[in-house]
Amino acid sequence: MTDDRSTTLASRLAAFAATSRFETLPEPVVASVRDRVLDTLGIELAASARGIGAAAMAVAAERSGTPAATVIGGEALAAGEAAFVNGVLAHSLDFDDTHLPSVLHPSASIVPACLAAAEAAGATDGETIAAIAVGIEITVRLGLGGYADGVNHFFERGWHATSICGTLGAAASAARLRGLDATATRDAIGIAASMSAGLLEANRSGGTVKRLHCGIAARAGIEAAQLAAAGYTAPASVLEGRFGFYRAYVEAAGDEELVTAGLGTRWELPGIHFKPYPCNHYTHAGIDAALAIRDRRGSIDPERIARIELGTAGPALRTIGEPRAEKVRPQSGYHAQFSGPFTVAAALLGGGGLGLWLDDFTDERARDPRLLALAERVQTFVDPACDEVFPRAFPAVLRVHFDDGSVEEARIMENRGGPQRPLSAEELHRKFTINAGLALPEPAVAELANAVRGLGSDPSAHSVPGLMAGTRAAAPVAS
Repeated sequence: MTDDRSTTLASRLAAFAATSRFETLPEPVVASVRDRVLDTLGIELAASARGIGAAAMAVAAERSGTPAATVIGGEALAAGEAAFVNGVLAHSLDFDDTHLPSVLHPSASIVPACLAAAEAAGATDGETIAAIAVGIEITVRLGLGGYADGVNHFFERGWHATSICGTLGAAASAARLRGLDATATRDAIGIAASMSAGLLEANRSGGTVKRLHCGIAARAGIEAAQLAAAGYTAPASVLEGRFGFYRAYVEAAGDEELVTAGLGTRWELPGIHFKPYPCNHYTHAGIDAALAIRDRRGSIDPERIARIELGTAGPALRTIGEPRAEKVRPQSGYHAQFSGPFTVAAALLGGGGLGLWLDDFTDERARDPRLLALAERVQTFVDPACDEVFPRAFPAVLRVHFDDGSVEEARIMENRGGPQRPLSAEELHRKFTINAGLALPEPAVAELANAVRGLGSDPSAHSVPGLMAGTRAAAPVAS
């Protein structure tokens, strides 16, 4: 990589962020942004209704300055604090979208950051959509820079690329919404690189800190743009430099081609996976397989199941299959969302929503003796065919052995919700409706959906304040 200040990686990303315009965005990109906003708001509303963000809200209210942006539910805080709370809500249910092979969740950081920054800045709908588009694109491309030789090096080192790269993407978006030029946007990205962080150990062994990651990224991105606007600067070589972002996180200079190839003309954004199930994405192919076997047999008596084999890629198995004792008996409903054995058992028994839903991951369900007994019968293993395509896909093979000697097998090589098996418009709408319906009455859910679907139809409109006011809800219930 070159270290010329005008052609460094951060400079090129900043120029892309600062110069992209709504009018030149491809229609599939604009349509995908609307879908991401709808999906994210629905998840935030569901999390808010369950009281999950209450502690984050209390902390943010202590920190907040002049109210400028709306938190889900209608209360106003400083832009960074509103982005923090909404980012926590967006990622707390593990229902947010996923990009492959970067293995990160971009919308849960970028949408909250952009809606808060847009509301505070009085941005138009066209500016807001463009900021979301470039923020998501920069986030996932930075994640791609840590992917080489079939290995996601962020993940292998225990880094949560979602929050690490999301911080920089949020900074680029917030800088754009503040009207910063390419140089100041590059400084915002560089400042954000010193603010980004996130560890993945909670995926394996529990704790709720991961719920904070996207909120921290959204807030830090806004703060980085504020600091750049105030005159703070960063090294142009912040990404590829000797002591820069990629060498610190993945012990390499980063793959410039993966980050910048076709930037502005070939968009990753429309191909980002939507999640049909509220759980770690590595569990989804196993769920798909369990649902396929259940559909094939009509119904399943768990007492007739002798044993179950779940095969995945090795890196995925380390998250959803290890430590085995904790995966077959998860500590909580949240912990169960990261368990291959539990999610397979839940899918075989039959769940809600689009196959499994939030009610399948309550603390009560995580203690259900029938579910736990079935989860105990799940043995996990590394499947070579799954290993070969990971992380370009998160495949799985499932074999269910019955007490009469019969075996049902399903192999899922492409996740439901991805570009090869996309959720239909009806399924996306249903996901939003059942999530938002936890917090809002039916007429308000329909009104909010219509408002999001119309976002950008008049690029000069200022719809974000009304959009966020439409999330005003009754008091949250305890989680």
